[in-house]
Amino acid sequence: MQGGVVLLLSTLVKSNPVLPTELVAPSGPIGQSQSLWPNWDSVLEDATQAPVILLVDEVELNRRLIKALLKASGYEIVEAQKPSEAFRVLGDRKVDLVIVDQVQQEMTGPEFCRAVKRDRRTQLIPVMITSSLQGLENEVAGFESGADEILVKPLQPMLVRTRVKSMLRNKALIDSLEEAEAILFALAQSVEHRDRYTGLHCERLAAYSIALAQAMGLNRSDQVALYRGGYLHDIGKVSIPDAILFKRGLLTEEEGRTVRLHTIRGEEICRPMKTLAPVLPIIRSHHERWDGSGYPDALKGEGIPLLARILQVADIYDALTTSRPYKPAFTHEHAVALMLEEAQRGWRDPELVALFAEVAKRTKEPQRAAWINGATMEESLEAMRRELSR
Repeated sequence: MQGGVVLLLSTLVKSNPVLPTELVAPSGPIGQSQSLWPNWDSVLEDATQAPVILLVDEVELNRRLIKALLKASGYEIVEAQKPSEAFRVLGDRKVDLVIVDQVQQEMTGPEFCRAVKRDRRTQLIPVMITSSLQGLENEVAGFESGADEILVKPLQPMLVRTRVKSMLRNKALIDSLEEAEAILFALAQSVEHRDRYTGLHCERLAAYSIALAQAMGLNRSDQVALYRGGYLHDIGKVSIPDAILFKRGLLTEEEGRTVRLHTIRGEEICRPMKTLAPVLPIIRSHHERWDGSGYPDALKGEGIPLLARILQVADIYDALTTSRPYKPAFTHEHAVALMLEEAQRGWRDPELVALFAEVAKRTKEPQRAAWINGATMEESLEAMRRELSR
Protein backbone atom coordinates (compact mmCIF):
# COMPACT_ATOMS: atom_id res chain seq x y z
CA MET A 1 0.00 0.00 0.00
CA GLN A 2 2.55 2.56 1.14
CA GLY A 3 5.22 1.18 -1.17
CA GLY A 4 3.27 2.16 -4.28
CA VAL A 5 3.00 5.77 -3.19
CA VAL A 6 6.63 5.86 -2.05
CA LEU A 7 7.77 4.56 -5.44
CA LEU A 8 5.44 6.97 -7.19
CA LEU A 9 6.85 9.95 -5.30
CA SER A 10 10.38 8.69 -5.89
CA THR A 11 9.69 8.53 -9.62
CA LEU A 12 8.27 12.04 -9.60
CA VAL A 13 11.28 13.42 -7.74
CA LYS A 14 13.70 11.81 -10.18
CA SER A 15 11.85 13.16 -13.22
CA ASN A 16 10.91 16.52 -11.71
CA PRO A 17 13.69 18.16 -9.72
CA VAL A 18 11.41 20.89 -8.35
CA LEU A 19 9.67 18.40 -6.04
CA PRO A 20 11.23 18.34 -2.56
CA THR A 21 13.04 15.09 -1.80
CA GLU A 22 11.74 15.16 1.78
CA LEU A 23 8.36 14.04 0.44
CA VAL A 24 9.84 10.59 -0.15
CA ALA A 25 9.74 8.26 2.84
CA PRO A 26 13.19 7.08 3.97
CA SER A 27 14.15 3.59 2.91
CA GLY A 28 15.02 0.97 5.46
CA PRO A 29 14.44 -2.63 6.53
CA ILE A 30 10.90 -3.85 7.12
CA GLY A 31 9.84 -3.05 10.68
CA GLN A 32 12.01 0.07 10.90
CA SER A 33 9.98 3.13 11.90
CA GLN A 34 9.27 5.58 9.07
CA SER A 35 7.61 8.57 10.66
CA LEU A 36 6.25 10.03 7.42
CA TRP A 37 3.84 7.13 6.91
CA PRO A 38 0.98 5.73 9.04
CA ASN A 39 1.61 2.41 10.76
CA TRP A 40 -0.39 -0.01 12.87
CA ASP A 41 0.57 1.54 16.21
CA SER A 42 -0.09 5.17 15.29
CA VAL A 43 -2.79 5.04 12.64
CA LEU A 44 -5.59 6.02 15.03
CA GLU A 45 -3.51 8.64 16.82
CA ASP A 46 -2.50 10.15 13.46
CA ALA A 47 -6.13 10.53 12.35
CA THR A 48 -7.26 14.13 11.94
CA GLN A 49 -10.79 13.31 13.16
CA ALA A 50 -12.09 11.06 15.91
CA PRO A 51 -13.38 7.70 14.63
CA VAL A 52 -17.16 7.53 14.35
CA ILE A 53 -18.98 4.53 15.85
CA LEU A 54 -22.64 3.84 15.06
CA LEU A 55 -24.59 1.97 17.76
CA VAL A 56 -27.72 0.18 16.54
CA ASP A 57 -29.86 -1.19 19.36
CA GLU A 58 -33.52 -0.86 20.28
CA VAL A 59 -32.74 -1.02 24.00
CA GLU A 60 -31.48 2.31 25.35
CA LEU A 61 -29.82 0.66 28.35
CA ASN A 62 -27.64 -1.43 26.03
CA ARG A 63 -26.56 1.67 24.12
CA ARG A 64 -25.73 3.47 27.35
CA LEU A 65 -23.61 0.55 28.52
CA ILE A 66 -21.45 0.51 25.37
CA LYS A 67 -21.13 4.30 25.42
CA ALA A 68 -19.91 4.07 29.03
CA LEU A 69 -17.37 1.38 28.13
CA LEU A 70 -15.95 3.57 25.33
CA LYS A 71 -16.37 6.97 26.98
CA ALA A 72 -12.69 7.50 27.76
CA SER A 73 -11.49 6.48 24.29
CA GLY A 74 -12.33 9.73 22.50
CA TYR A 75 -14.58 8.21 19.84
CA GLU A 76 -17.60 9.99 18.40
CA ILE A 77 -20.62 7.77 19.04
CA VAL A 78 -23.84 8.05 17.04
CA GLU A 79 -26.96 6.18 18.12
CA ALA A 80 -29.75 4.59 16.12
CA GLN A 81 -32.72 2.88 17.73
CA LYS A 82 -33.74 0.99 14.58
CA PRO A 83 -31.93 -0.34 11.50
CA SER A 84 -33.89 2.09 9.28
CA GLU A 85 -32.45 4.99 11.28
CA ALA A 86 -29.00 3.46 11.00
CA PHE A 87 -29.22 3.29 7.20
CA ARG A 88 -30.07 7.01 7.12
CA VAL A 89 -26.98 7.75 9.21
CA LEU A 90 -24.82 5.63 6.93
CA GLY A 91 -26.18 7.52 3.93
CA ASP A 92 -25.49 10.94 5.45
CA ARG A 93 -22.04 10.66 7.01
CA LYS A 94 -18.80 8.72 7.27
CA VAL A 95 -18.89 5.89 9.82
CA ASP A 96 -15.85 3.88 10.86
CA LEU A 97 -17.48 1.05 12.86
CA VAL A 98 -20.99 -0.29 13.37
CA ILE A 99 -22.01 -2.11 16.56
CA VAL A 100 -25.41 -3.77 16.14
CA ASP A 101 -27.40 -5.98 18.47
CA GLN A 102 -28.37 -9.46 17.30
CA VAL A 103 -32.08 -8.98 18.04
CA GLN A 104 -33.94 -6.19 16.20
CA GLN A 105 -37.63 -5.86 15.30
CA GLU A 106 -37.13 -4.58 11.73
CA MET A 107 -34.40 -7.10 10.92
CA THR A 108 -31.89 -9.24 12.79
CA GLY A 109 -28.31 -8.17 13.37
CA PRO A 110 -27.00 -10.57 10.69
CA GLU A 111 -29.63 -9.34 8.20
CA PHE A 112 -28.57 -5.75 8.89
CA CYS A 113 -24.91 -6.70 8.48
CA ARG A 114 -25.62 -8.43 5.18
CA ALA A 115 -27.31 -5.28 3.86
CA VAL A 116 -24.34 -3.13 4.92
CA LYS A 117 -21.85 -5.45 3.24
CA ARG A 118 -23.85 -5.59 0.00
CA ASP A 119 -23.69 -1.83 -0.55
CA ARG A 120 -20.54 -0.56 -2.29
CA ARG A 121 -20.61 2.63 -0.19
CA THR A 122 -20.56 0.78 3.14
CA GLN A 123 -19.10 -2.66 2.42
CA LEU A 124 -15.70 -1.83 3.95
CA ILE A 125 -17.15 -0.60 7.27
CA PRO A 126 -16.42 -3.21 9.98
CA VAL A 127 -19.48 -4.56 11.78
CA MET A 128 -19.56 -5.96 15.32
CA ILE A 129 -22.61 -7.93 16.41
CA THR A 130 -23.43 -8.16 20.11
CA SER A 131 -25.63 -11.05 21.17
CA SER A 132 -27.19 -12.56 24.26
CA LEU A 133 -27.79 -15.78 22.32
CA GLN A 134 -25.38 -18.58 23.14
CA GLY A 135 -24.33 -21.34 20.77
CA LEU A 136 -22.23 -22.09 17.72
CA GLU A 137 -25.17 -21.67 15.30
CA ASN A 138 -25.60 -18.00 16.15
CA GLU A 139 -21.90 -17.29 15.75
CA VAL A 140 -21.80 -19.07 12.39
CA ALA A 141 -24.87 -17.11 11.20
CA GLY A 142 -23.22 -13.86 12.24
CA PHE A 143 -19.93 -14.51 10.49
CA GLU A 144 -21.68 -15.81 7.37
CA SER A 145 -23.51 -12.48 7.16
CA GLY A 146 -20.14 -10.73 6.87
CA ALA A 147 -19.72 -9.62 10.49
CA ASP A 148 -16.15 -8.83 11.48
CA GLU A 149 -16.66 -9.62 15.17
CA ILE A 150 -19.28 -11.22 17.42
CA LEU A 151 -19.29 -10.55 21.17
CA VAL A 152 -21.55 -12.56 23.46
CA LYS A 153 -23.16 -10.86 26.47
CA PRO A 154 -22.44 -10.13 29.21
CA LEU A 155 -19.85 -7.89 27.58
CA GLN A 156 -16.37 -7.81 29.08
CA PRO A 157 -15.18 -4.16 29.22
CA MET A 158 -11.53 -4.84 28.41
CA LEU A 159 -12.42 -7.15 25.51
CA VAL A 160 -14.90 -4.63 24.05
CA ARG A 161 -12.37 -1.80 24.14
CA THR A 162 -9.59 -3.95 22.70
CA ARG A 163 -11.70 -5.32 19.84
CA VAL A 164 -13.16 -1.91 19.00
CA LYS A 165 -9.69 -0.35 18.85
CA SER A 166 -8.38 -3.18 16.67
CA MET A 167 -11.28 -2.90 14.23
CA LEU A 168 -10.90 0.87 14.01
CA ARG A 169 -7.21 0.47 13.25
CA ASN A 170 -8.02 -1.92 10.42
CA LYS A 171 -10.56 0.55 9.03
CA ALA A 172 -8.04 3.40 9.20
CA LEU A 173 -5.49 1.33 7.27
CA ILE A 174 -8.11 0.45 4.67
CA ASP A 175 -8.88 4.15 4.34
CA SER A 176 -5.16 4.78 3.78
CA LEU A 177 -5.18 2.18 1.00
CA GLU A 178 -8.19 3.82 -0.64
CA GLU A 179 -6.48 7.21 -0.44
CA ALA A 180 -3.27 5.83 -1.98
CA GLU A 181 -5.25 4.25 -4.80
CA ALA A 182 -7.17 7.49 -5.30
CA ILE A 183 -3.86 9.35 -5.63
CA LEU A 184 -2.78 7.01 -8.42
CA PHE A 185 -6.07 7.45 -10.27
CA ALA A 186 -5.94 11.22 -9.89
CA LEU A 187 -2.35 11.28 -11.15
CA ALA A 188 -3.26 9.10 -14.13
CA GLN A 189 -6.12 11.43 -15.04
CA SER A 190 -3.89 14.47 -14.65
CA VAL A 191 -1.64 13.08 -17.39
CA GLU A 192 -4.65 12.92 -19.74
CA HIS A 193 -6.21 16.24 -18.72
CA ARG A 194 -3.02 18.14 -19.49
CA ASP A 195 -3.84 17.50 -23.14
CA ARG A 196 -7.16 19.13 -24.04
CA TYR A 197 -7.59 16.68 -26.91
CA THR A 198 -7.66 13.64 -24.64
CA GLY A 199 -9.42 15.04 -21.56
CA LEU A 200 -12.11 12.33 -21.31
CA HIS A 201 -10.00 9.59 -22.87
CA CYS A 202 -9.77 7.52 -19.67
CA GLU A 203 -13.51 7.58 -19.09
CA ARG A 204 -14.33 6.58 -22.66
CA LEU A 205 -11.67 3.89 -22.69
CA ALA A 206 -13.04 2.32 -19.49
CA ALA A 207 -16.56 2.29 -20.92
CA TYR A 208 -15.53 0.87 -24.32
CA SER A 209 -13.40 -1.86 -22.73
CA ILE A 210 -16.16 -3.02 -20.41
CA ALA A 211 -18.70 -3.04 -23.25
CA LEU A 212 -16.43 -5.38 -25.20
CA ALA A 213 -15.72 -7.54 -22.13
CA GLN A 214 -19.44 -7.93 -21.47
CA ALA A 215 -20.05 -8.95 -25.07
CA MET A 216 -17.39 -11.64 -24.59
CA GLY A 217 -18.97 -12.84 -21.35
CA LEU A 218 -15.94 -12.06 -19.19
CA ASN A 219 -16.42 -12.20 -15.43
CA ARG A 220 -16.82 -9.20 -13.15
CA SER A 221 -13.25 -9.23 -11.85
CA ASP A 222 -11.96 -8.89 -15.42
CA GLN A 223 -14.38 -6.02 -16.01
CA VAL A 224 -13.14 -4.28 -12.86
CA ALA A 225 -9.54 -4.71 -14.06
CA LEU A 226 -10.47 -3.17 -17.42
CA TYR A 227 -12.25 -0.31 -15.70
CA ARG A 228 -9.14 0.47 -13.67
CA GLY A 229 -6.91 -0.14 -16.68
CA GLY A 230 -8.81 2.49 -18.61
CA TYR A 231 -7.55 5.05 -16.12
CA LEU A 232 -4.12 3.64 -15.25
CA HIS A 233 -2.79 2.25 -18.55
CA ASP A 234 -0.71 5.36 -19.33
CA ILE A 235 0.22 6.40 -15.79
CA GLY A 236 3.86 5.72 -16.63
CA LYS A 237 3.84 8.82 -18.84
CA VAL A 238 4.24 10.85 -15.65
CA SER A 239 7.95 9.96 -15.85
CA ILE A 240 8.35 11.24 -19.42
CA PRO A 241 9.59 14.85 -19.82
CA ASP A 242 6.98 17.24 -21.22
CA ALA A 243 9.35 18.25 -24.01
CA ILE A 244 9.05 14.72 -25.38
CA LEU A 245 5.49 13.91 -24.35
CA PHE A 246 3.98 16.97 -26.03
CA LYS A 247 6.47 17.41 -28.85
CA ARG A 248 5.03 18.49 -32.19
CA GLY A 249 6.39 16.49 -35.08
CA LEU A 250 8.37 13.27 -35.29
CA LEU A 251 10.31 11.94 -32.32
CA THR A 252 13.97 11.05 -32.58
CA GLU A 253 14.94 7.40 -32.09
CA GLU A 254 16.09 8.12 -28.55
CA GLU A 255 12.91 10.04 -27.73
CA GLY A 256 10.86 7.13 -29.08
CA ARG A 257 12.67 4.74 -26.74
CA THR A 258 11.92 7.05 -23.83
CA VAL A 259 8.20 7.14 -24.65
CA ARG A 260 8.06 3.35 -24.97
CA LEU A 261 9.36 3.05 -21.42
CA HIS A 262 6.06 4.37 -20.06
CA THR A 263 4.57 0.87 -20.05
CA ILE A 264 7.34 -0.45 -17.81
CA ARG A 265 7.32 2.65 -15.60
CA GLY A 266 3.56 2.38 -15.17
CA GLU A 267 3.83 -1.24 -14.09
CA GLU A 268 6.56 -0.32 -11.60
CA ILE A 269 4.41 2.44 -10.09
CA CYS A 270 1.37 0.21 -9.60
CA ARG A 271 3.04 -3.12 -8.77
CA PRO A 272 3.45 -2.57 -4.99
CA MET A 273 -0.35 -2.22 -4.57
CA LYS A 274 -1.76 -5.75 -4.39
CA THR A 275 -5.25 -4.58 -5.37
CA LEU A 276 -3.88 -3.51 -8.76
CA ALA A 277 -2.24 -6.86 -9.59
CA PRO A 278 -4.90 -7.77 -12.23
CA VAL A 279 -4.26 -4.42 -13.96
CA LEU A 280 -0.49 -4.84 -14.35
CA PRO A 281 -0.65 -6.93 -17.58
CA ILE A 282 -2.89 -4.24 -19.12
CA ILE A 283 -0.49 -1.46 -18.20
CA ARG A 284 2.59 -3.30 -19.45
CA SER A 285 1.25 -4.96 -22.59
CA HIS A 286 -1.32 -2.61 -24.15
CA HIS A 287 1.17 -1.60 -26.87
CA GLU A 288 2.07 -5.15 -27.93
CA ARG A 289 1.10 -6.20 -31.48
CA TRP A 290 -0.49 -9.41 -32.71
CA ASP A 291 2.49 -10.12 -35.00
CA GLY A 292 5.08 -9.54 -32.27
CA SER A 293 6.25 -6.12 -33.48
CA GLY A 294 5.00 -4.22 -30.42
CA TYR A 295 6.62 -3.28 -27.12
CA PRO A 296 7.99 -3.67 -24.48
CA ASP A 297 8.31 -7.49 -24.70
CA ALA A 298 7.55 -8.25 -28.38
CA LEU A 299 4.77 -10.62 -27.32
CA LYS A 300 2.86 -12.33 -30.10
CA GLY A 301 -0.72 -13.54 -30.68
CA GLU A 302 -2.33 -15.30 -27.74
CA GLY A 303 0.82 -14.60 -25.75
CA ILE A 304 -0.43 -11.04 -25.30
CA PRO A 305 -2.70 -10.91 -22.21
CA LEU A 306 -6.36 -10.86 -23.25
CA LEU A 307 -7.28 -7.82 -21.16
CA ALA A 308 -4.41 -5.88 -22.71
CA ARG A 309 -5.69 -6.75 -26.19
CA ILE A 310 -9.19 -5.64 -25.26
CA LEU A 311 -8.03 -2.29 -23.93
CA GLN A 312 -5.76 -1.80 -26.93
CA VAL A 313 -8.68 -2.16 -29.35
CA ALA A 314 -10.74 0.32 -27.33
CA ASP A 315 -7.76 2.69 -27.13
CA ILE A 316 -7.24 2.71 -30.90
CA TYR A 317 -10.93 3.24 -31.60
CA ASP A 318 -11.08 6.21 -29.23
CA ALA A 319 -7.95 7.75 -30.78
CA LEU A 320 -9.48 7.45 -34.25
CA THR A 321 -12.92 8.81 -33.35
CA THR A 322 -11.71 11.89 -31.44
CA SER A 323 -10.05 14.94 -32.95
CA ARG A 324 -6.33 15.41 -32.39
CA PRO A 325 -3.95 18.20 -33.48
CA TYR A 326 -2.85 16.08 -36.45
CA LYS A 327 -6.27 14.71 -37.54
CA PRO A 328 -10.03 15.24 -37.39
CA ALA A 329 -12.40 12.88 -35.60
CA PHE A 330 -13.15 9.94 -37.91
CA THR A 331 -16.61 8.43 -38.23
CA HIS A 332 -17.37 5.05 -36.72
CA GLU A 333 -17.30 3.45 -40.18
CA HIS A 334 -13.94 5.01 -41.11
CA ALA A 335 -12.38 4.08 -37.77
CA VAL A 336 -13.55 0.47 -38.02
CA ALA A 337 -12.25 0.21 -41.60
CA LEU A 338 -8.80 1.39 -40.47
CA MET A 339 -8.80 -1.04 -37.53
CA LEU A 340 -9.75 -3.95 -39.78
CA GLU A 341 -6.94 -2.95 -42.13
CA GLU A 342 -4.47 -2.98 -39.20
CA ALA A 343 -5.77 -6.41 -38.21
CA GLN A 344 -5.04 -7.66 -41.74
CA ARG A 345 -1.52 -6.30 -41.42
CA GLY A 346 -1.09 -8.45 -38.33
CA TRP A 347 -1.07 -5.64 -35.76
CA ARG A 348 -4.32 -6.40 -33.89
CA ASP A 349 -6.27 -9.42 -32.74
CA PRO A 350 -8.61 -9.87 -35.74
CA GLU A 351 -11.39 -11.55 -33.75
CA LEU A 352 -11.48 -8.80 -31.14
CA VAL A 353 -11.51 -6.06 -33.78
CA ALA A 354 -14.44 -7.71 -35.58
CA LEU A 355 -16.43 -8.10 -32.37
CA PHE A 356 -15.65 -4.59 -31.20
CA ALA A 357 -16.89 -3.19 -34.52
CA GLU A 358 -20.31 -4.66 -33.72
CA VAL A 359 -20.24 -3.65 -30.04
CA ALA A 360 -19.31 -0.05 -30.81
CA LYS A 361 -21.91 0.11 -33.57
CA ARG A 362 -24.71 -0.99 -31.23
CA THR A 363 -23.79 1.38 -28.42
CA LYS A 364 -22.39 4.28 -30.42
CA GLU A 365 -25.26 6.78 -30.34
CA PRO A 366 -26.27 6.70 -26.65
CA GLN A 367 -22.65 6.78 -25.54
CA ARG A 368 -21.79 9.71 -27.78
CA ALA A 369 -24.82 11.62 -26.50
CA ALA A 370 -23.87 10.94 -22.90
CA TRP A 371 -20.30 12.10 -23.41
CA ILE A 372 -21.33 15.52 -24.64
CA ASN A 373 -22.10 16.32 -21.00
CA GLY A 374 -19.39 15.61 -18.42
CA ALA A 375 -21.90 15.20 -15.59
CA THR A 376 -23.82 12.58 -17.54
CA MET A 377 -20.60 10.68 -18.14
CA GLU A 378 -19.85 10.76 -14.41
CA GLU A 379 -23.33 9.46 -13.63
CA SER A 380 -22.86 6.66 -16.14
CA LEU A 381 -19.49 5.66 -14.70
CA GLU A 382 -20.82 5.83 -11.15
CA ALA A 383 -23.61 3.44 -12.12
CA MET A 384 -20.97 1.19 -13.68
CA ARG A 385 -18.91 1.29 -10.50
CA ARG A 386 -21.92 0.32 -8.40
CA GLU A 387 -22.79 -2.55 -10.73
CA LEU A 388 -19.23 -3.95 -10.79
CA SER A 389 -18.89 -3.79 -7.00
CA ARG A 390 -22.04 -5.80 -6.22
